[in-house]
Amino acid sequence: MNTTELDRGDRRVIRVAHSPDSDDAFMFYGLASGEIDTAELAFEHELQGIQELNERAMAGELEVTAVSIHAYAYLTDRYILLPHGASMGEGYGPRLVSREFMDRDRIRASTIAIPGELTSAYLALKLWEPAARTIVMPFDEILEAVRDGRADVGLIIHEGQLTYADAGLVLLEDLGRWWKQETGLPLPLGGNVIRRDLGADLIPRVSDYLRRSIAFALDHREQAMDYAMGFARGLERETADDFVGMYVNQRTLDYGPDGRAAVKLFLERGVEAGILPEPVSVEFAD
Repeated sequence: MNTTELDRGDRRVIRVAHSPDSDDAFMFYGLASGEIDTAELAFEHELQGIQELNERAMAGELEVTAVSIHAYAYLTDRYILLPHGASMGEGYGPRLVSREFMDRDRIRASTIAIPGELTSAYLALKLWEPAARTIVMPFDEILEAVRDGRADVGLIIHEGQLTYADAGLVLLEDLGRWWKQETGLPLPLGGNVIRRDLGADLIPRVSDYLRRSIAFALDHREQAMDYAMGFARGLERETADDFVGMYVNQRTLDYGPDGRAAVKLFLERGVEAGILPEPVSVEFAD
């Protein structure tokens, strides 16, 4: 459906999609709660897992959506990256976990459960170990699958990065830490994109409202955390707050020069490794 076909009275409706996780909920609190006055625009929030959002973006369905940076490589004809909304691992990121310690050779020979082949976690895994053997399953089933022996190793994203030990699992590798050691840069995991056909007039206005939503949450942390706890999947507030702090911070307000460099390098490495089919033109809606 084209954006021009959507309206609520005299207000243009913009669909904003993100995952049903505490960090995204925190980020979008200002808009979802109505704390940010969006004047002539009405934002409708759609919540789905990141793999589903990546696939919907591939079809150009949504005006604004969270996507994996990996998936952005296939979206540049329809979408442009917003300069805010990034989820970056500052020396931490998706984690490989198992029931017992494994060396690199054993990991290579194991079956690794992953949350989707368009996720940035998957791209990071293949850069770390090109020979990795993988199976796809919903991200929130991976810990249980590893614990129960249905997968040898799990590639953990979202809150599972902090709770895997509670399931009796051990850490094999932190891909964000590995990337930092390799490049000196943060690991780019997710970003917000906006559809190009919204045009030069509407894109900056939508972008500004999203930036203000992030800033409001950071400035009203307890209030935004109250809202985010509804998406924390049973986490204790302290753990949820730690997780939100990992992925919603000043970097989320602006990638910064090193953050933008990290996005470009991450995708360049994907091309060099033969994971991505062609070079990616990274463009931000500044």
